[in-house]
Amino acid sequence: MVNMTSSAYLPILVQLCLATLVAGVVIAASHLVGQRARKNAIKDTAYECGVKPEGVVHTRFSVKFYVTAMLFILFDIEVVFLIPWAFIYREFLSQHIAIFWPIMVFIGVLVLGLFYEMKKGALEWEK
Repeated sequence: MVNMTSSAYLPILVQLCLATLVAGVVIAASHLVGQRARKNAIKDTAYECGVKPEGVVHTRFSVKFYVTAMLFILFDIEVVFLIPWAFIYREFLSQHIAIFWPIMVFIGVLVLGLFYEMKKGALEWEK
């Protein structure tokens, strides 16, 4: 059994304290030197050759951008799970642990999800 003393947790405590301190300093600096209340509306508008902008200045993004970003993040994270598997695959083979078929099921679920998104039209830009 491993003897865990309180000194083993000291680096974690130091890291938590530093993270809290850095977050507090960033928030305080933002409030001290950040943009104040909107006292001058002209300064906060977009500069367009001296002409006051008419209508909506900031256009809304289509939901397609967000869906594409979420799909990219989803499949990117799944690939991140595959990289460690590729590195330890030989170690599992040497210990006679079957890891090939579970990862094939994992990849199969990814492929099914990709086909589902293609069928739903989430990857098509023109509609």
